[in-house]
Amino acid sequence: MPRESAKARHQRTLDIIARLREAYPDAKCALDHKNPFELLVATILSAQCTDVRVNMTTPALFKRYPTPRDLAEAPADDVKELIKPTGFFNNKTKSIQGAARKIDHDFDGVVPDTMPELLTLPGVARKTANVVLGTAFGQNEGVVVDTHVARVSKRLGLTSQTDPTKIEQDLMKLVPREDWTMFAHLVIFHGRLCCYAIKPQCARCPVNELCPSAFKI
Repeated sequence: MPRESAKARHQRTLDIIARLREAYPDAKCALDHKNPFELLVATILSAQCTDVRVNMTTPALFKRYPTPRDLAEAPADDVKELIKPTGFFNNKTKSIQGAARKIDHDFDGVVPDTMPELLTLPGVARKTANVVLGTAFGQNEGVVVDTHVARVSKRLGLTSQTDPTKIEQDLMKLVPREDWTMFAHLVIFHGRLCCYAIKPQCARCPVNELCPSAFKI
């Protein structure tokens, strides 16, 4: 493929977004939640775990400990048992209980809605903060970069980076800010349903004409 100008790459990105919107009109956050606190906890639990497994696990957790204070004061062993199916339950228990304590003590029991404040919570890095801000609060502060977004964005030629922070920086330059949250949802859906890590389905891909990697993997 000939060298692509910045203007051409920007236009191609807009075309990709338009086609993905048409292909996945129901794209949204796959983690079940009723409020920002539940989304925050679910996102922390989703590390190294499928969203399906998290969604099977969180109902019992939130039924028993529905508020930050409830979770903060819960016996750690009980929390570990409830979230055990998500893996790495020792560290995840420390993270979600630590976040719950800080929310209860420092933010009057309300999940903060700014990036700097969210990043003060145990277990919360930029990816989790982006999920909460974009989905729970409707704020486009960044682009969520998970394994699907990293893989698909590189295949689409939207980035050559491997570090999530640098990938996000590249995508924030190309994707209109109002689309940052939705872009991640669309790409995640595409990664799960078509652009697989192994044997991507290029023949039925809605953006194969715009992808420099099409039919080459």
